[in-house]
Amino acid sequence: MCTQVAEAVGGPLGTEIVGVVRGCVKTVACGSSRVFSKVAYLLGLRVSPRHRRIGIGRKLVERMEEWFRQMGADYAYVATDCDNEPSVRLFTGACGYAKFRTPSVLVHPVFGHDLAPSRRASVVQLDAREAELLYRGRFGSVEFFPQDIDAVLSNSLSLGTFLALPHGTRWHGVEEFLTSPPESWAVASLWNCKDAFRLEVRGAPRLWRAAARATRVADRAAPWLGIPSIPNLFEPFGLHFVYGLGGDGPGGPRLARALFRHAHNVARRAGARVVATEVGACEPLRAGVPHWPRLGAVDLWCIKRLADGYGDGALGDWTKAPPGPSIFVDPREF
Repeated sequence: MCTQVAEAVGGPLGTEIVGVVRGCVKTVACGSSRVFSKVAYLLGLRVSPRHRRIGIGRKLVERMEEWFRQMGADYAYVATDCDNEPSVRLFTGACGYAKFRTPSVLVHPVFGHDLAPSRRASVVQLDAREAELLYRGRFGSVEFFPQDIDAVLSNSLSLGTFLALPHGTRWHGVEEFLTSPPESWAVASLWNCKDAFRLEVRGAPRLWRAAARATRVADRAAPWLGIPSIPNLFEPFGLHFVYGLGGDGPGGPRLARALFRHAHNVARRAGARVVATEVGACEPLRAGVPHWPRLGAVDLWCIKRLADGYGDGALGDWTKAPPGPSIFVDPREF
């Protein structure tokens, strides 16, 4: 991880920080043929409002790209909101990035009551070794799959990996599952963002706040009714992030929904107020992800090739590759 800052001289406190950007470098899958490349990720670019439009953001990105090249990165990518026009112009114009992928952030509030487990699915928790074997065996060719998936799964913020199987399916271990999986299945892991950062919804009308409060009161008074109560998002709150979502078969979306019901209940007991995930535009399991459209967003991932030549063998230039059905969103970057 590297951090670059921009300073201005002559502020009220003398020298002041007017811009900052962070970046990290890791090795990820970048094609269906299980080709791995060293890829850099830009995050947290911020410039003080009083110092914008004078090139500070571009200079910070260029300095970070210098460090990326020193670390041997072949590509750099960044995620921004599709509606953030200044950010999109900066990266695709001044910095030479290309629009690459458009994953969606899907968000669901955590109610005041548990959601009933699915009667058509059984949820099995995998240990870290089983989860690593499953992910490497079935997800090694998914774009942005991290080569150090073991470090992700063993991180203290990772809350576990869960596999949903059709009800009545017996679990005999990950080795047998990889050899002969059921027709339909789904898997996902949980990440505790609540202990890493907090969010807050600002500027909401009083009517919205009152309506949300009323749903919570009704849910506490009659939890058996299963009222979709809206948690208090108008003060700092934490969330749980679902990552590594994947599966197979015609029942995959239904089993994914069972996983998210389980994730909701885990989040409720931990005090998180929303469950979020990020999925590719063509994700086959997207139909099974419960979410409230008003709470979500569409991201734009932009990419730039840093290395000279094309040393990736069969991959060629990843920036021109068509999107695959899925994308692996590293929770360390969310």
